[in-house]
Amino acid sequence: MVFVASCCSLILELVAGRILAPFIGVSLYTWTSIIGVVLAGISLGNYLGGRIADRWPDRRTLGVLLIAGGLASLAILPLINIATAIPSDQLVDPSNRLGGVLPLDRAALLIVRIVLITTLIFFPPSLILGMVSPVVIKLTLRDLAHTGGLVGKVYALSTLGSILGTFATGFVLVQLLGTRMIVLGVGIVLLAMAVLVGNLLHLRVRAIVPLVAAVLVVGALVPARNVKADNCGLNADCLQQATTSGWDQATQSGCLHETAYYCIRVADDPAVSDHQTVKELILDHLVHSYNSLEDPNYLQYGYIKVYAEVADMLASRLPDRGLRVLYIGGGGYTLARHIEATYPNARQEIMEIDPGVTQTVYEQLGVDRSRTNITTYNVDGRLMANQLVARNPGQYDLIIGDAFNDLSIPYHLTTLEFDQELKRLLKPGGFYLALVIDKMVGGKFIPAYTDTVLQVWPGVQVLADGETWTSPAPSTYVVAAGDAPVAPSELAAAHGQGPNGTIATRIMPGDAMHQWLDDARAPILTDDYAPVDNLIAPIFAERGF
Repeated sequence: MVFVASCCSLILELVAGRILAPFIGVSLYTWTSIIGVVLAGISLGNYLGGRIADRWPDRRTLGVLLIAGGLASLAILPLINIATAIPSDQLVDPSNRLGGVLPLDRAALLIVRIVLITTLIFFPPSLILGMVSPVVIKLTLRDLAHTGGLVGKVYALSTLGSILGTFATGFVLVQLLGTRMIVLGVGIVLLAMAVLVGNLLHLRVRAIVPLVAAVLVVGALVPARNVKADNCGLNADCLQQATTSGWDQATQSGCLHETAYYCIRVADDPAVSDHQTVKELILDHLVHSYNSLEDPNYLQYGYIKVYAEVADMLASRLPDRGLRVLYIGGGGYTLARHIEATYPNARQEIMEIDPGVTQTVYEQLGVDRSRTNITTYNVDGRLMANQLVARNPGQYDLIIGDAFNDLSIPYHLTTLEFDQELKRLLKPGGFYLALVIDKMVGGKFIPAYTDTVLQVWPGVQVLADGETWTSPAPSTYVVAAGDAPVAPSELAAAHGQGPNGTIATRIMPGDAMHQWLDDARAPILTDDYAPVDNLIAPIFAERGF
């Protein structure tokens, strides 16, 4: 009983991050809250379980606890809709005096909201399951001379159950079942255990059968609600909520800034010698951006050149070339600098989750805070998209997705539901361009992501700065989605970013793309089923991570 109860506790803890991601984002704050709340529940449960065991030392006590744990687990699914209604407005500096960085009291409000949501949903099952071990010890103990051995055995089994729950969830269950079925399975297992070992097979059990059935039905049928949009209206300063991370100018870790998300470093690119100062933005292990301090039109990466050419194609359709661009992930603001310099009438908004990255761009990478027209929202892209859909749909010519890297992919930005939100943000004829790093041959994530996007937009293509469609090596690709595919003839008239002004963008032939997707048989990614960590695992394996 202890083994299974502890296994269920850790399964719920790991699943918590995936369940909460669409509502409160994925960050150090999210996982800190989840781990702290679950540990607090287990700790208090151990204490209360000891008191209960001394007062009611009976197998029915264990049965009641298991039933309560099962019901609390099943209640997670409907509780999501209640907990995520906790408002998150008034969390930003409305005057923007701090440049997007929250004052302490507002940062605390954001953290409090995350903790409250996590507590409401996951504290009850953790508390109840934490009571199981003391009750089992009380029911099993027969000889005080062997107390140490018995307690050691119980807690060893508890830890082994936790290990199994951790490995099973991370390596198997999320990929096999999806989060909703995992939660339902935990609840059913606990209820079945209660019936088997709790001496509850009598008439009074029938009284709870309707309640169990009701929770099962609600948990299975109630869809997870989108985050309630904050009451900021269309005020960009109000929408600019930041998740401050306590990063410091001088850390002892070798980072320029160490934030809740990244170790941020900036280095000079020694390969550039044509009288330019080119800075590298390094986020953890990855060189994310190259920025020339003298030339905002310096574009190093091939996928950035693809973005720029599609942007020029779209700008040519507008009489004032006044592109409206939304970015999911800002990085070094490389493309945003280029567009601002090339199209003075452009309006650009960047959703960059890490205020430390934005601060680094202002300090080191050539963006002048006092002169730029770029608007930054330091907030999780899923949360910001929810707000924009509610208040500003159909306003963007181009949406740039640059939140995925080769080893870390925020799963909640890959799903069908998120793509549907983005489609509502685009103008007719607009495009969504998303960077994906994977292998075309043998890769598992890029076909799944492409097929998912294809469920939302009729015109989907894979673009790159080279024709590497049959390459087994990892590379960068751009998945392009719109009402219609990118027209090669229209793209050919754009300002090229290749050698001597040639067009760098290559388009994967449509028949080859559809054959590739058919052969891959990849899953459609949804909020309930998005095993992106498993899909990107081959890249980890090949690189030795």
